[in-house]
Amino acid sequence: MTVHSTADVVVIGAGPAGSTAAIVLARAGRSVVVIDKATFPRDKCCGDGLTTLALRELEPLGLRPSMVPSWKSVDAAWLRSPSGREVCVPLPSDGIFAATTPRRELDAALVDLAIDAGAKVHQGHSLQAIRQLPSSVEVDVAGVGTVTASYVVAADGMWSATRKALGVGEPGYLGEWHAFRQYARNVTGPAAERLIVWFEPELLPGYMWSFPLPNGRANIGFGVQRGGDRRVQDMKQLWNDLLQRRHVVEALGAGFELEDRHTAWPIPAGIDRATLTSGRVCFAGDAAMAADTMTGEGIGQALLTARLAAEAIIVQGGPEAVASRYRSTVREHLVADHKMSVLLSKVLSHQLGTSGAIRLLASSEWSRRNFARWMFEDEPRAIAFTPSRWHRHLFRQPGPFQPDRA
Repeated sequence: MTVHSTADVVVIGAGPAGSTAAIVLARAGRSVVVIDKATFPRDKCCGDGLTTLALRELEPLGLRPSMVPSWKSVDAAWLRSPSGREVCVPLPSDGIFAATTPRRELDAALVDLAIDAGAKVHQGHSLQAIRQLPSSVEVDVAGVGTVTASYVVAADGMWSATRKALGVGEPGYLGEWHAFRQYARNVTGPAAERLIVWFEPELLPGYMWSFPLPNGRANIGFGVQRGGDRRVQDMKQLWNDLLQRRHVVEALGAGFELEDRHTAWPIPAGIDRATLTSGRVCFAGDAAMAADTMTGEGIGQALLTARLAAEAIIVQGGPEAVASRYRSTVREHLVADHKMSVLLSKVLSHQLGTSGAIRLLASSEWSRRNFARWMFEDEPRAIAFTPSRWHRHLFRQPGPFQPDRA
């Protein structure tokens, strides 16, 4: 017998975007049902880095570093150009402007916050079907039954089952980036404490990274953009080659060991053309193709789009008004920066452009200090061309998680 229930909002997907939407909606007094085919905690293939944008979104949700056992705050980024020039970019000290944490722990902590906020979370239950009616949405959930809601927030990732069920997917879409990740232990070199980005010639405009984790561990990997003339035919072989390069071995320490298997995943970064709404459904995070097209980073964008979707639903005004409000705020916050990132990616796609950019960065203390905020998305990428977003404390606002608040 089919079990029927109701809610104000159904959230599909309990990753950072889905949990954020659930937290914001539940705290605003909405009844929320969350479904996810996974059971938390679960691993998620990711670089595990948190930008300032992500941290500023996480703090008002109530997340604290102490809730995530392997949280590691980062005070600087180390960049290496294709020519071998190394530059240290310090982050401001008045708060936390960058951090790393395994997604297994971060996502589980956010699910707990959603439950504490009053959302009903069904873990291990997948979407079976979705039907849009004139005044509601019916969501069939495996093992749960049919939930009727006024709105749906679809935060079910790159391969969004919701998008497919509604017929608004992009056939053959594989994302703008492809990333490759593995954990390492016994990291004894500088990478044990440093966040490092290597701009290797064959990866441009992509890069290789090493992000530090507690207890001598690191998240290491690389990302490449799809398309263009360059093709990475064998990512596993390339990975083996990258790990043998002298500057990489020196950074990790000669005795570093790889953990488990490597994993790979596609990253959607097409917010400027994404279908953000369909009737009473708002797409958020990777389901909205929201990742940064220059870096492939997507946690901050996932949190932001989910909050904007929740806020649009809270204001109400009917499905057309909700959809219009959501599309408008996403365009205001992300589309100009996406276009700027596309242009910058073209510069970084050549060794000369990347080396020149890092040389310019190294030329002054002012450049390094302000680049850090811009790089970690504390200030919008296209801030110079969007005066509406200028503010009194431009490049000077205190960071998230100040000691008296964290």
